[in-house]
Amino acid sequence: MPSRDLPYPLFDADNHLYEPQEALTKYLPKEYKNAIKYVQVDGRTKIAVRGRISEYIPNPTFEVVARPGAMEEYFRVGNPDGKDRRAIFGEPMRSIPAFREPAPRLELMDELGIQRTLMFPTLASLIEERMKDDPEMTHAVIHALNQWLLETWSFNYEDRIFTTPVITMPIVEKAIEELDWVVENGARAILVRPAPVPGYKGSRSFGLPEFDPFWQRVVDHDILVALHSSDSGYSRYISDWEGVSNEMLPFKPNAFRMIFEWRPIQDTVAALAIHGALSRFPALKIAVIENGATWVGPLLEQLAGIYKKMPQEFTEDPVVAVKRNIHVSPFWEEDMARLSDLIGVERVLFGSDYPHPEGLADPITYVDELKDLSREQQALIMGGNLARLISA
Repeated sequence: MPSRDLPYPLFDADNHLYEPQEALTKYLPKEYKNAIKYVQVDGRTKIAVRGRISEYIPNPTFEVVARPGAMEEYFRVGNPDGKDRRAIFGEPMRSIPAFREPAPRLELMDELGIQRTLMFPTLASLIEERMKDDPEMTHAVIHALNQWLLETWSFNYEDRIFTTPVITMPIVEKAIEELDWVVENGARAILVRPAPVPGYKGSRSFGLPEFDPFWQRVVDHDILVALHSSDSGYSRYISDWEGVSNEMLPFKPNAFRMIFEWRPIQDTVAALAIHGALSRFPALKIAVIENGATWVGPLLEQLAGIYKKMPQEFTEDPVVAVKRNIHVSPFWEEDMARLSDLIGVERVLFGSDYPHPEGLADPITYVDELKDLSREQQALIMGGNLARLISA
């Protein structure tokens, strides 16, 4: 039974599945069969992308994982004793079927009191950055992953689990083709990496007019775009400052990297506003997931200042555009009332990050952080807002 009953349904904007090895390999085209390999290193299984071993996720098989909500104390009170990550995570657990398959996950959702959820892959976030110089390969590998997601989870499981296929953007025509395919197969939300889009001539913003045919198709399909935290490639800036070339290692953070932690999403939303995509497509529905909310206030202040000085660069006030199009799922430890004042309570989404260690072990407890809001406002954040965005 759920830990408590709430007088309204919960729609969680941030749940995760753990991929088995076949998720990234089963449907790989023959010409890309070596793009993803699982290899043995000192008795441990590692993932190799294009022949290079990645430590992005130390245990890419997810056979043993950190317990859901293992880091709650860390986020609630900090880390005054300076514990390392292993100590913070505590005793791990073996992966259970509910982390791997939709039917047992639905049973677990019933136990947790969650009626519906967006379901994001976990390992998928390493693909695009490590293939950025080969757009054709990137599209092929992402499609292979989406084929596995459809086969195993479906994109709409009993109108309760909405698994988010990944749309990669380097070749606009292929992005549109993939979008059409996932929608034809039932997708109600898609996952887009918040990062500059790599291409044959370098990277660029997907807020530029080049991508308008894609965004127009998104609007035509009335599908939700989730900008979920990922490897956005910003480790290269950290390398410039620290003099060491490293890939992004989310489980081995350092103090300097944390300064950059929310720059990718802030830059992404800024690009969508300044390069005009939000204004050209006012019906575009975008949800920012697992990126917190500390960046929202500073970005809105910056945009207001720029618009005051350079209104000729915009077709409308960019702050208005952001508040209209962008929805944000804040971390549970953040100030929800302040965020609601900034962007409107109807733009705030509950997301538990279950079963990741950074999330909540008991997702319903998210509501405890909404104590300064009315019952009606709580109902919107805990499910009503996302239900509106997902409804056909």
